[in-house]
Amino acid sequence: MKPLLRWLLLLLLAVLALQLFFVLRIATMALLAPQSSAFQRSEAWRLVSEKDQLQWRQQWVSYEKLSEHLKRAVIASEDDSFVDHDGIDWEALEKAWQKNTRAEARAAKRATKPAKTGRVKVVGGSTITQQLAKNLFLSGERTLLRKGQEFVITLLLETILSKQRILEIYLNSVEWGEGVFGAEAAAQHYFRKRASELTPLEAARLAVMLPRPRYFEKLPNSGYLAERAAVIAERMPKAQLP
Repeated sequence: MKPLLRWLLLLLLAVLALQLFFVLRIATMALLAPQSSAFQRSEAWRLVSEKDQLQWRQQWVSYEKLSEHLKRAVIASEDDSFVDHDGIDWEALEKAWQKNTRAEARAAKRATKPAKTGRVKVVGGSTITQQLAKNLFLSGERTLLRKGQEFVITLLLETILSKQRILEIYLNSVEWGEGVFGAEAAAQHYFRKRASELTPLEAARLAVMLPRPRYFEKLPNSGYLAERAAVIAERMPKAQLP
């Protein structure tokens, strides 16, 4: 029994040490821009492994120099209650869970008809803060343990950092194409201009790309991209900024 208790104690200490590490890392982000995220490092390794080269575009831009249009577009597209929630939008999470459950039920019924089988599209309910937590520190695997750690890091981010700082880090580190990270690199890559100069429609197009940036990078004339960007552009004036 004693060896078991000893191992449990060591496990608990390891978990606490890990959380302390996250606290210290996040605290430094209140003053210093993160050099890279876990997702960026994994992407760098993938690019080097698959293409034997590293094409990388990223340039940090302060919150004040980021286009207000882009801030509003990303909030309108990704997390319209960003300024109000504590990092986790429980209502959106519940709706996403219900939608996924219904989709899985429909897929199960179609499974009896081979000609109509297909993959279930999983809908997420992640907030901007949750996406940042995952990209900064975690892997892309989908497990309950990883999701639980994501929730903890999300709450730490919301506790230690301001909403403005969270959005600033997110917009400077999120992926916008293969080897393209952050708003400044995206604005230069797609529109040949600074992030501060984006028009409302250009900002809306970038926001719509976020869930599948590498996919839309290859389809710049996508009808869906244009239509969805127009919808987001209409919503932008109502988006609340931190």
